[in-house]
Amino acid sequence: AEKVLGYDLLSLCLEGPRDALDRTQHCQPAVFVASLAAVEKLNHLQPEVRGRGGPAGGRGGGASGLPRGAAEAPLGSLSPQVVERCVAAAGYSVGEFAALVFAGALGFAEALYAVKVRAEAMQKASEAVPSGMLSVVGRREANYKFACLEARKHCESLGIENPVCTVSNYLFPDSRVIAGHLQALEFLQENARKYYFKRTKMLPVSGAFHTRLMEPAVEPLAEVLKSIEIQKPLLCVYSNVDGKKYMHSKHIEKLLVKQVVSPVLWEQTMHSVYQRKQGTEFPYTYEVGPGNQLGAILKQCNLKAWKQYKHVDALEDEEAADT
Repeated sequence: AEKVLGYDLLSLCLEGPRDALDRTQHCQPAVFVASLAAVEKLNHLQPEVRGRGGPAGGRGGGASGLPRGAAEAPLGSLSPQVVERCVAAAGYSVGEFAALVFAGALGFAEALYAVKVRAEAMQKASEAVPSGMLSVVGRREANYKFACLEARKHCESLGIENPVCTVSNYLFPDSRVIAGHLQALEFLQENARKYYFKRTKMLPVSGAFHTRLMEPAVEPLAEVLKSIEIQKPLLCVYSNVDGKKYMHSKHIEKLLVKQVVSPVLWEQTMHSVYQRKQGTEFPYTYEVGPGNQLGAILKQCNLKAWKQYKHVDALEDEEAADT
């Protein structure tokens, strides 16, 4: 990783400084590498650890986070490798690159370089406009599109031309992330009760990711992906852009670029991944990488699937994680 990135990523992750690690240009490569390191850890866990909670195997969870990802492997008799038996994977935002490496569609070094270019371009785009992301938990009456429309009108009244305020992440029922100009997000926080928002919280990110404010990052990423050999995935990988399976290499190239300026349809992806006939057992799901936000989201989307969930962090001691 150090050869590709040009800096010591491991040292930055372990020793900081934290504000440097939190910068988009460093955070995205860190999540990507940490997610795949957790896959390696899962691959080497003892069978009784991998299969805890029932027969081993099953659909398992993957890599990414806000950014991380998830993968799944089928339930069965006592397992061989969970990773070898995995049947589907998905990655949240930058975690989608880790999911595609895991599925054999991308090589590690090439994908890491693409992530580096993506992160640096998104960092640059975020610095061009004061913008951010607002996490929202709303009541059933909440109308996110209407709230965003009024926030954009507010920005126009302030003299901001062509303002951005839109849903950028669909997390679980009644939970969204709204991204755009800071003035729009401040307006929504001040008027939260009017729009039936129960809770709002600014996210510690530097820009309005997955909106058209990231358009300057599209071309640099597209150029890199054109130069990379992309294979058809060996197992099902679900796209953030439409919540559906990738079909072929050109499909991957196209949607990875589109993802930068498109909302992350994570809730819809979870429904696609876990759709099955009534009475069919849910597989094991493994979230691999730093943090367990995707597990919390899965619990809200599908409680039955969450009961077969486990989090694997490359830097976390297994015994400590279970206490």
